Amino acid sequence: MRAFQATLPRGLLLTLAVSALAALGALQPPRAPAAVLAPACTPSTLNTSAQLAGGVTVSPAPGSMDASYRTQISFLGVPASDITSVSVVGSQSGGHAGQLLGYSQGDGGSFVPSVPFTQGETVTVSADVIGASGATPLSWSFTVADVDTVSRSLETPPAPPPPPKPGEAQSFLSRPDLAPPTVAVTTHSSQASTEDIFIAPYAGTGQYGPMILDPSGRLLWFKRLPPGARAADLRVQEDEGKPVLTWWQDPINWGGKSGAGVVIANSSYTELTVVRAGNGYQPDLHSFTITPQNTAFTTVYDAVRCNLSAEGGPANGAVADTVVQEIDLGTGLVRYEWHSLDHVPLSASYMPAVPGSPSSPWDYFHINRIDPQPNGDLLVDSRNTWAAYEVDGASGQILWQLGGKQSSIALGPGAAPAWQHDAEIQPNGTITIFDNGATPKVHPQSRAIVLQLNLQEMSASLLSTFIHPNPALVVPSQGDMQALPSGDWFVGWGQEPYFSEFSSSGHLLFDAHLPPSYQTYTALRFAWNGSPLQPPSIAVRPARAGAVLIYLSWNGATAVSRWRVLGGSSTRGLRTIGTSSRRGFETSLTLVAPPRYLEAQALSAAGRVLAHTSLARG
Repeated sequence: MRAFQATLPRGLLLTLAVSALAALGALQPPRAPAAVLAPACTPSTLNTSAQLAGGVTVSPAPGSMDASYRTQISFLGVPASDITSVSVVGSQSGGHAGQLLGYSQGDGGSFVPSVPFTQGETVTVSADVIGASGATPLSWSFTVADVDTVSRSLETPPAPPPPPKPGEAQSFLSRPDLAPPTVAVTTHSSQASTEDIFIAPYAGTGQYGPMILDPSGRLLWFKRLPPGARAADLRVQEDEGKPVLTWWQDPINWGGKSGAGVVIANSSYTELTVVRAGNGYQPDLHSFTITPQNTAFTTVYDAVRCNLSAEGGPANGAVADTVVQEIDLGTGLVRYEWHSLDHVPLSASYMPAVPGSPSSPWDYFHINRIDPQPNGDLLVDSRNTWAAYEVDGASGQILWQLGGKQSSIALGPGAAPAWQHDAEIQPNGTITIFDNGATPKVHPQSRAIVLQLNLQEMSASLLSTFIHPNPALVVPSQGDMQALPSGDWFVGWGQEPYFSEFSSSGHLLFDAHLPPSYQTYTALRFAWNGSPLQPPSIAVRPARAGAVLIYLSWNGATAVSRWRVLGGSSTRGLRTIGTSSRRGFETSLTLVAPPRYLEAQALSAAGRVLAHTSLARG
């Protein structure tokens, strides 16, 4: 059984990254005496190595100015049993007792202090690492950030969305509780992919929640969320060798706690656990990736006070520090933490530093994707610096930068992105990016691009561009690009409620959209086999001349090919009285002379009975 940290503040429910910035404000942490000006929030030397003697990677990083007051001290690279004599001393709070807890991977451990640190203080850490040649001493220091207390009013979840307008929601007689948004399919070629479609609609009217469509765009599964809750980034991943669904949700109640978390659910849609962030943070919606090592990388947004006068902002300002966390899924401990403020200068941002106030922190970086590489490095994508950064997995140092004000890679004609999302390195070495090009508008249209990367020459050239043909889309936020096994490309258009499939040559094979008011942070295709634990549903309605209409559905079942209806005058000895092929989420058929009792069976393509409904009166 997995254990996860669950003591988290309640999060916000806005769609963009700034939504998480108020998370720490309600906790009333220990504070240093108030300063007239906000402190510096970046180290004197940027992009220093977090790997110390003996090959140990530590978090918070040496010299960091933005550590959480509730941080663990992470040691990664040697067994926890080899880490001894740990001393943790705050310049104001003094010595800290705590426990050194090992990671389930056996390659390190976290010192978990018994009490939090004081905001603004410097913390000095020392330890010995025992190796074959004896003890190697480690020592470094970091500074605890002064948390920006964002207006408490921002922490109030939004009101439930208004009811849908006519035509904006689907309805089903067999599942009257479900009213997901309608999906309009405008292009569907026979050459399109046969994988299912995964979206998580929100921001519109009616019901929100994770949603799976079949290859033709018809509903397969919808999880209705409570009013005020939202989900994002629904995808299929592999966890402990089995396919699972993951999605971000805020709020979600789990383990007696409510706040943002990432749900992991199995193929029967049973929610196995909720992954929380560590160090007093909460996970952000932008990225969550499970690794083969039973860890997960997730994004965090944290607002800290910061003197922004050098960037044209207020001296008593606040900035959004964006964070990468690697969580040990076996223990919930933080194995590794990387802060943008430690590595990327504030001057790299294309976003103006105003207002940059405590009530509206400057979103200077805006992380939106973590792409773990097979060698342990990370590709970190930043919307507001227009750049993707290759980060060394051991030291945390930036190895190269693609795009932005100081790109270390020369970009060929048309290759430069702006305000982009979802940078990923593909197995063939190309880089794919959803290039918003807005907002403000930089490109005529938003586009999905493929770049050829040449690290020997430190150059990148534009290989392919995909744009939405009609209507032309300029997407202010969100969006993703996915390479499909067939060689096609699947594109989610983020704030514009479209999702499309293109052939490698750019031919539009599939196109669909939600109602105009909706958004879905990502839209993806995956092969999926869903087998719900709940039985199928049946509804019976009268028709003309004594006939009845039968309505059948099974939310989330992917293997249903046909329905068989049984009936009889008693509950025993039911016989087949009708069959129908499956026709979308809900299948209906007419019975001219209905018996007293009815039941339906869901059948596979081979005719095997998968499940049956409860008995219904004819």
